[in-house]
Amino acid sequence: QVQLVESGGGLVQAGGSLRLSCAASGSFFSINTMGWYRQAPGKQRELVAAITSGGSTNYAGFVEGRFTISRDTAKNTVFLRMNSLKPEDSAVYYCNAQIRRRSFSVPDNYWGQGTQVTVSS
Repeated sequence: QVQLVESGGGLVQAGGSLRLSCAASGSFFSINTMGWYRQAPGKQRELVAAITSGGSTNYAGFVEGRFTISRDTAKNTVFLRMNSLKPEDSAVYYCNAQIRRRSFSVPDNYWGQGTQVTVSS
């Protein structure tokens, strides 16, 4: 059973910072891309940032240099450092990972349970 467990969400004032973490556990062969998505009430889930196994990163336009995604490959963990937070960043943040269960299998898509980020004005 593969699981993604997130931590680090919470309540912060506008302009503040938070660091999200997501660790993958269970039995698997490898992890390809890991990323963070968010979903605000009444809106669709959207990509925030992603990082490949080789370390290449991709950010949504609204990040505007405020967020940094990184990963610890040895610990199967991905991080999202969020600075200069705005009220519009408030959402449930979900971890995502493309995980290959066996060396010969196609990567499956896994999601964490989500962590709430609330930014007050």
